[in-house]
Amino acid sequence: MARRAFTLVELMVVVAIIGILVGLIVPSARAIQRESRNTGCMANLRQDFAAIGSYRLQRNGQLPMCEFLPVVTETGIDGGLPKLLGGFIPAESPAWLCPADENEESTATGTSYVYLPGLLRYSPVVQADVVTLLMTFDASSMNMDQLNAIRLDAEARAMTAFYEAEGTKYPLLIDSEDRHQRVGSERNGVFTDGSARIAEIDPPDEPPPGAMP
Repeated sequence: MARRAFTLVELMVVVAIIGILVGLIVPSARAIQRESRNTGCMANLRQDFAAIGSYRLQRNGQLPMCEFLPVVTETGIDGGLPKLLGGFIPAESPAWLCPADENEESTATGTSYVYLPGLLRYSPVVQADVVTLLMTFDASSMNMDQLNAIRLDAEARAMTAFYEAEGTKYPLLIDSEDRHQRVGSERNGVFTDGSARIAEIDPPDEPPPGAMP
């Protein structure tokens, strides 16, 4: 028995139906991918927070103090939180990278996340107190490494005091770009209570007076 071939009209109908289905499926697939990346980003931030917590347990609750982002030098990546916490989580761990991060300049540093205490330590109120503290030491009897250790400790104490007071408002780590296509200008962040959630894009200009303990 001979089989009837599709007519041109029938083929056009089939193509139209396929086009409609693709139009429905592709946006849904993209939304699922975005949500998956967002979930992965939140999981990474919690993992990084766990490393910060382990560091603090060994230092009487004091926050780590370092650059807010690593820098890329001729000899490789230098500074930053991933290097400082290398004893708790490898600097090469994928947990330092947002799954939605496709920015080569960002991935080159080894992390997608800004360490906000490392940025806020440069606020005038903190640096004024640090300079005052350093002036109480005899610089002629100390080398630069010793003075730098004193400075970092003072900055860490200032940031620890600030986050103990304001930690529910400001994240410790925040995505360096808005990569999750939400409405507004929010990014993912992790807070001192370990919660990972949407964080405001703008950090405070500086800690309030009295941040130094």
